[in-house]
Amino acid sequence: MKIVADRGLCQGYGNCVTAAPNFFDLDDAGMVLLLRPTAETADEQAAVRQAIPVCPMSAISATD
Repeated sequence: MKIVADRGLCQGYGNCVTAAPNFFDLDDAGMVLLLRPTAETADEQAAVRQAIPVCPMSAISATD
């Protein structure tokens, strides 16, 4: 799964970090920072899939 984090849409809520801390963090400005661009295992993909809908700005997306 390829992961995209749109920093232009991000408002720094951090919900993605809570849902998938191995993939997302916030930088010093409070904007999303993508730690890993791909999720390989089923567990990793499930974590990313949980992060997508909890972003109120729809800044997180993924493709299989």
